[in-house]
Amino acid sequence: QLQLVESGGGLVQPGGSLRLSCVVSGSTLADYSIGWFRQAPGKEREGISCITNTGRYVYYKESVKGRFNISRDNAKNTVYLQMNSLKPEDTAIYYCAARRAGGFICVTTEFQNWGQGTPVTVSS
Repeated sequence: QLQLVESGGGLVQPGGSLRLSCVVSGSTLADYSIGWFRQAPGKEREGISCITNTGRYVYYKESVKGRFNISRDNAKNTVYLQMNSLKPEDTAIYYCAARRAGGFICVTTEFQNWGQGTPVTVSS
C-alpha cells in the first residue's frame, strides 16, 4: 500500500521559516505526482502546491508564491515544502497527497492517497 508520512510542522513566529517533509513508501515516488494541501478550522482543504512526477511542472497558490517552494528527491522518496516568510494566516494542518502521474489540477479530488497531516501554527 502507498503510504505518506508528513513531518516538520510546529510553532513558528511570523516571518519565520519551516520545512515540511513527506516520505512516501510502498511504491516508487517517481510514478506519482505530489500535492501539498492545508486545512484551517472552518475552511475547506485547499491546494497550496503541487508537483508532477518528474518535477518539471509545479503549481503554487497565489498567496504563497515567492514564499513557499516545493521540491522532490525521488531517490530518497521524499517531497519537501520549504515555507518562508510565514504569516498567521498560514496556520493550518498541512497534508501531502499522491496521485498517479497524468494530467491534473491541484485540487483535493485529484488525489487518492493522503498522509495524516502535520499542524503548523504561526503566532507570536
